[in-house]
Amino acid sequence: MSGCNETYCNRSSSLPFPTKLTFIYFEMVSCPDALMWEITKGSNSFLMKRNGNTKRSGAIEFSTEKGNIKSLNQFKFSGIANSKVYDVVCTAENKAELIKKSASKAGSKPSKAQAIIPIKRSDFRRGEKTIKKNTSDVYYRRDLESAALAKWTKVYNANKRAKGVKKGVAVKKGRGKL
Repeated sequence: MSGCNETYCNRSSSLPFPTKLTFIYFEMVSCPDALMWEITKGSNSFLMKRNGNTKRSGAIEFSTEKGNIKSLNQFKFSGIANSKVYDVVCTAENKAELIKKSASKAGSKPSKAQAIIPIKRSDFRRGEKTIKKNTSDVYYRRDLESAALAKWTKVYNANKRAKGVKKGVAVKKGRGKL
C-alpha cells in the first residue's frame, strides 16, 4: 500500500482496501435553459410519441413531466428545461393546487425549489384570481397565463364531477337507441 493517501485509507491497517470513509458532496451546476432543452428534447423518460406513421398524418410528442402545463414536448412548456414554470394540478382530495418552480436560491434543493399554493375550488372566479395574482400579476411567465386558466377550467370541472355536483357527459349509443 505504498501509494495510499491518508484521506482515503489508514496505513496502520493490514487490510488491502481503504478503511477510512470520505464523502464527496456534489452541488448542482446551473445550466442555461436552452442547453438543457437541446439535451433533453429528443429523448427523455417523460417523452411519449404518438401517431406519425406518415409525414401527412403528423406526429405529436407529449411529455408527462411535472410542471408541463400543456403536456406537450415543447421548450415553452417544458418543466425540465425551464427554470421558471408553473402548473395547475388536481390533488387526491379533489382539490386544486398551483405549483410554481422557483429559480432562486433553492435551485440545488429540489424539495424547496417549488411553492405549492392551494386554490379554493368553491368559486371558479376566486380560483382564477388566485392564479392571476400569483403568476401574471407578478410578471412570472405571463406567456403561460391562458394555458393555466384553461387547465384550471378542466381541473375545476373534473373536481365537480368527482364530488357529484356536476353530471358527466352522457355516452352516445348510436342512432335510434336510447
